[in-house]
Amino acid sequence: MAEKRDYYEVLGVAKNAAADEIKKAYRKVAIKYHPDKNPDDPTAEDKFKEAAEAYEVLSDEQKRARYDQFGHRGMGGASGGGPNMEDIFSQFGDIFGGGGGFEGFFGGRQGGGRRVRKGSNLRIKLKLDLEEVANGVEKKIKVKRYVACSTCTGTGAKNGTDLKDCGTCHGQGQVKRVVNTMLGQMVSSSTCPTCQGEGKIVSAKCDVCHGEGRELKEEIIPINIPAGVAEGMQLSMNGKGNYPERGGVAGDLLIQIEEEPHELLKRDGNNIMFDQYISFVDAALGANIEVPTIEGKVKIKVDPGTQPGKILRLRGKGIKDLNGYGRGDQLIHINVWTPKSVNSEERQILEKLRDSQNFAPNPGKNDKGFFEKVKEYFQ
Repeated sequence: MAEKRDYYEVLGVAKNAAADEIKKAYRKVAIKYHPDKNPDDPTAEDKFKEAAEAYEVLSDEQKRARYDQFGHRGMGGASGGGPNMEDIFSQFGDIFGGGGGFEGFFGGRQGGGRRVRKGSNLRIKLKLDLEEVANGVEKKIKVKRYVACSTCTGTGAKNGTDLKDCGTCHGQGQVKRVVNTMLGQMVSSSTCPTCQGEGKIVSAKCDVCHGEGRELKEEIIPINIPAGVAEGMQLSMNGKGNYPERGGVAGDLLIQIEEEPHELLKRDGNNIMFDQYISFVDAALGANIEVPTIEGKVKIKVDPGTQPGKILRLRGKGIKDLNGYGRGDQLIHINVWTPKSVNSEERQILEKLRDSQNFAPNPGKNDKGFFEKVKEYFQ
């Protein structure tokens, strides 16, 4: 599969372009590659769809910010594919102004120019633990959504066939009006007020959906979550929202990511942070200790003389980058634990330590035998 082009490149705008510039650029590209204007160019429709996809993201502040940060993978981790032609004409037709949208500008889409309805979007929140965020996961979720009626196939008509052409628009879904102006006669198009752009009238309603053309069903939907997603990020699955009344295209399923806090580990971008507490004996003598990671426990070495605040790095033990640029690290912050209370025997040892030059700001020769004795009391 070919790699997607940068959305700014598709529309021919700079990354700091204002909203008006983006809208103007999209209009220009859409006119250039409109399928009706390029009937002999097999690539025109793909370029037209590419422009619509770019505009859908860059015209939305939240989507644009997410794209600027994470690129294409931040937009389509759970996507069911790019926009289809019906989506484009129903969502972006008004960018050219007027009731006819693209149809009014180009003189009508082939097939009657009927208005295409789009159903409402569904929104869900999906909780992920740190391991799932780090490595990606497939989730299966249960949703209730409107789907096309299985009896009338979404038409709302009895047996799916009891339909007739609208008497007002004669099946076109639009009515045209001729207006005399100083420049001559101009034709404008608008949605038919009788059939609301469908072009058809139901003569007998379906017994199952009662003319709505849809029914509410529970469905289990698999969602592939890419590694590296973050709290608040929104993924989308095209066509997995609600089906509209009496035909059209289904809305989208919008998935908002929520990160569940880990008991021990914390996320900082693509890095994992962990606070490790050691005794001052281990800090002085060194030790081999176990620390948790998102892949399980690993052993690390604490060098003799380690100071509080030192950071140890486990390379590649962090979170996979959303754009595929490697993986973060795990950073281990060393903290020296000071006992809150000691018994009398421990106090005597600590009093001797206080007088030792080895525990002064500029320690002298290390008395290893003495340190080993102290270590026995703290194990």
